[in-house]
Amino acid sequence: MKGLTHFDDQGRAHMVDVSGKPATARIAVAEAQVVMLAATLAHVTAGTAEKGDVLAVARLAGIMAAKRTSDLIPLCHPLPLTKVALDLVADPALPGIRITATVATTGPTGVEMEALTAVSVAALTVYDMLKAVERGMTIGAIRLIRKEGGKSGTYEATP
Repeated sequence: MKGLTHFDDQGRAHMVDVSGKPATARIAVAEAQVVMLAATLAHVTAGTAEKGDVLAVARLAGIMAAKRTSDLIPLCHPLPLTKVALDLVADPALPGIRITATVATTGPTGVEMEALTAVSVAALTVYDMLKAVERGMTIGAIRLIRKEGGKSGTYEATP
């Protein structure tokens, strides 16, 4: 299990001790997409979805999810987040919604899981808001696209 920080030397899962690590500025950016029929996307862009403003509700859901990540992912540390921003963009080329989350903190551990949780829950919320119109939407392309800070430095995904 060498290299897997969430396992001890006996292979048991544990929460990593970050008490000896310095607090540094951390940022993570993640993305996801919800692919749907063009007619479904038209409800989003026209503002005619029965449940209301799809993008505004999904944005709030993503922000709330980032703040609750340690409640959802068992070995994540609760973190004092200093920024959670979600960008949801209607993309007729998909067709669908492209979601990006940027999460920041100053602390001893990173915010990758918070950014990934934010885009995942935002995508699920888009699905929930539109499922009465289309149940065949797909959620995908969830990935970390950038992280900065900490001992491992900067990571940038390849396009």
